[in-house]
Amino acid sequence: MKGKYFYNRNLDFKEKFLSLDFTLIFLILLLGIISFFAIYSTERGNFTHFTENHIYRFFTFFVVFIVISFTDIRFWYKSAYIIYFLTLVLLFGVEFFGVSASGSKRWINLIVFNLQPSELMKVAIIIFLARYYNKIPSHSANQLKFLLQPIFAIIIPVALVITQPDLGTAILIATGGLVVIWLAGLRIKYFFYSFITFVCAIPFIIALLKPYQKIRILTFLNPERDPLGAGYQLIQSKIAIGSGGLWGKGYLNGSQNYLDYLPEKHTDFIFTLYSEEFGFIGSVLLLLIYALIIQRVIAIGRVARNSFAKLYCYGFASAFFIYVVVNMAMVLGLLPIVGAPLPIMSYGGSVMLSMMLGFGIVMSSKIYGKGSSIS
Repeated sequence: MKGKYFYNRNLDFKEKFLSLDFTLIFLILLLGIISFFAIYSTERGNFTHFTENHIYRFFTFFVVFIVISFTDIRFWYKSAYIIYFLTLVLLFGVEFFGVSASGSKRWINLIVFNLQPSELMKVAIIIFLARYYNKIPSHSANQLKFLLQPIFAIIIPVALVITQPDLGTAILIATGGLVVIWLAGLRIKYFFYSFITFVCAIPFIIALLKPYQKIRILTFLNPERDPLGAGYQLIQSKIAIGSGGLWGKGYLNGSQNYLDYLPEKHTDFIFTLYSEEFGFIGSVLLLLIYALIIQRVIAIGRVARNSFAKLYCYGFASAFFIYVVVNMAMVLGLLPIVGAPLPIMSYGGSVMLSMMLGFGIVMSSKIYGKGSSIS
């Protein structure tokens, strides 16, 4: 039943604690521990800058995750639009107060670390649309009047992120938002029509891309065209993953890493280093952890009785799945390199914060999302 939800009584701390999904907490901690060793390996076994920062950020944001878990889901429902618009303001702020690096302006300096608002928008767009569709019956989701606001809510941040420029994150934000619209009841035929329109518009889109983005597409189609330049990262990534074999070369024994053949190995290409050292078996186990995390989030959404919590959990699980798939497809050469970090594994404070915020709201749905709902 659509509508705002209410609860029969307040829960005491013991009831809240026992309502936590300890399996999900364990899986997140396990993935975090694996990421510590992976980042440590990127520094060739030296406990220095990246490793220290990664461990500090993980545990700091893990505490944030727990605190958010105990925050009533009604708070997130009521604050959904505010969270979205504050994140949108931060995206506008990047244009005027942003920090530039490697030709892109994506961050705002918060002294402690540089915040990337586009990463927060990945979660903000999901919670915004979950709130929006909470009171709209699924059969009404296809009406034009109910489509305009969600479409604009997606287009505005996507356009801002593209100008930074950060095409990869813009695509992930758009995909996460469209998944929620689909889950809310939009017919698949509209996505088909949109896909046909997109295909027809590809020549015009390519004309608007930055030179380096065009090079990435050409490199994806033929990495060997520039093996020492634009195609270098992708070629070395494939070599590293392939050389890992079935069992891998062993921890701290990855030659592609230690011989510095892998640029950006601590961020978007962390899976490449991990796969070289732990091989196919280790990669499958890592994928299994991600699959179990997604399964737990879906399970939480399944038992939630109010549509906001249910739609948020399903939307976040779908988006999380897409983040993992895009990163791994990228490092395997199945997609162009678009700058998509691997959740929790990759080094980066903003992506870690956004994921812990997302999981915190999921856990809040687990604790508080079983209340009755009325129209």
